[in-house]
Amino acid sequence: MIAMPGGATPANRPMGERERFIAFAFAGADLLVETDLCGRIGFTAGAFRLRFGAASESFTGQAADGLIAPKDRDAFAAALALMPERGRLPPTVMRLANADQTPFVVSGLYLALPGEAPRLCLSLGPVPLALTGVTAPPSPAALLRDAEARLRAGAATGQLGLIEVRGTVTPEMRAALESQSGGTAAELAPGRYGLLAAAGAAAPDISTVSRQLEAMLGQGGSVTGDVLALDASGLSPVQAVRALRHGLATFTRGGRDGLQEEGFADGLAGFVSQITQRAATIRRAIAQRRFHLDYQPIMGLEDGSLHHYEALLRPEKGLLGKDSGPQDFVTLAETVGLTEELDLAVAETAVLAAAGLGGGQRIAVNISGLSLQSEAFRAAFFALLDDNAHACHRLMVELTESAEIEDEAAAASMMAALRERGVPVCLDDFGAGAAAFRYLKAFRVDYVKVDGSFVEAAMRSERDRSFVASMVDLSSAVGAKVVAERIETEEAAKMMLGLGVHLGQGWYFGRPGPLPKAAPIVASRRGGAKESWG
Repeated sequence: MIAMPGGATPANRPMGERERFIAFAFAGADLLVETDLCGRIGFTAGAFRLRFGAASESFTGQAADGLIAPKDRDAFAAALALMPERGRLPPTVMRLANADQTPFVVSGLYLALPGEAPRLCLSLGPVPLALTGVTAPPSPAALLRDAEARLRAGAATGQLGLIEVRGTVTPEMRAALESQSGGTAAELAPGRYGLLAAAGAAAPDISTVSRQLEAMLGQGGSVTGDVLALDASGLSPVQAVRALRHGLATFTRGGRDGLQEEGFADGLAGFVSQITQRAATIRRAIAQRRFHLDYQPIMGLEDGSLHHYEALLRPEKGLLGKDSGPQDFVTLAETVGLTEELDLAVAETAVLAAAGLGGGQRIAVNISGLSLQSEAFRAAFFALLDDNAHACHRLMVELTESAEIEDEAAAASMMAALRERGVPVCLDDFGAGAAAFRYLKAFRVDYVKVDGSFVEAAMRSERDRSFVASMVDLSSAVGAKVVAERIETEEAAKMMLGLGVHLGQGWYFGRPGPLPKAAPIVASRRGGAKESWG
């Protein structure tokens, strides 16, 4: 448990204090420290376990200079002594007192509230990449985020350039691609790139870029270029964003040919117009239950015990085309306004399956943020629970950020009603969406699921491990346990456990499949008997 001022826990702190803590924790730092004027620590939060190998609360009561490497302690002590007079400690690079003596940026604020003893609030974070001379590689997530932001702002009048290279891509070619966009450029898949010009800048001429790259590629290779018009005329923000995500996923998977076959020749609006004609097919598929659910186990990282299953949608093969998959089906259903019908159909199927579970196990079903805001959906979902008395003790709900939640009050009301009925709530894909941190502040949830991309990145980068550790601390501070996705190896499971993650999901524990005939007691990772997951 993270140490709190006055000995309070996250659950019993007054709301004002809780709000202040969360706002403080959202600062861009790995470590948060509050001291008295003598430098004695009274409050800590953040990635202390990652940086120092000990829980944050173990530092409470110690001198703050113990966090700083001996060579920088005199400068640190002087800075603290001057804070009451100056009011703040400007960002200053100092080394931590850990094995690597990691350079960190330390900054602080002198805080004197009426009726309270003055205190020093310090934040410590990694040195920004811009100051180290290291450039972070562009990511598909950054490209998608920038394009989505323009769609939501109603400023999407430009083009998203798409380049496909058949041949060996050299570092010089990558540099040329990044310089051409002037904004965001990312490798979506090997040899497939997306280019988005900076806001207000002219889009690069994709034909010219393709010819330049082909000249650099030499003989034996080819380069093709295309553009995806970001014209959202006549579309709702949700439709535009979903169409964009589907377009990028299609290009990533099938390249230029796949994009054309899927109907993106006339941009986002043209694609939505085309698939709207297929809405009847999707609606019939939902009504006729032309899908099944696979179930993937979520396990305790500490003891290897089965905690619950997640229900994963599996539409009939070929339902929307030979190469379509589950995410395509979900995306198209959302784009044509059938999210509520799909979410309810999946929940009904999971309720029937849950009746055969034993051992107090639960099944987690995904509910879109779109559905959560719908009064009709809420009424239907609670009627489903009322008609199936066992359901409340057999279900969990995972809130997916498929679209921005505009009516947060309605969403919070439904989640509160679920929790009152004994249905735990999980915030899915935490960290992946721009609004996830705001949702953690606005909604009371029982679990937070860290997006699998952060788990994979944590295996490669100390900075990303620090980010996961911070998410764990923040989630724990509001009383939520943490689930990590994409646990594919024992090494990943041990790393997540070391960062304070409670539960894991991934092929290391079991692939999605039918529910076992009898719920297993334990799926041990320590040499004991394992249950087959089918």
